[in-house]
Amino acid sequence: MIESFSLGDIVQMKKPHACGGSEWRITRVGADVKIRCLTCDRVVMLDRQDFIRAGKKVLRTAEKEEP
Repeated sequence: MIESFSLGDIVQMKKPHACGGSEWRITRVGADVKIRCLTCDRVVMLDRQDFIRAGKKVLRTAEKEEP
């Protein structure tokens, strides 16, 4: 289960994608979470609660840009 996440983070899901990839980049955060597979570039949108339940861990956090 993933406790905290933000836009641009790389996450690992509990189950691998059909292409064999297990790393995903978060591209949208809100009531729904949109993630993009880093192996095949497929986009999946999940309900926030489903994403939290299906996520295993945050592998890398997004770089924060200073204005």
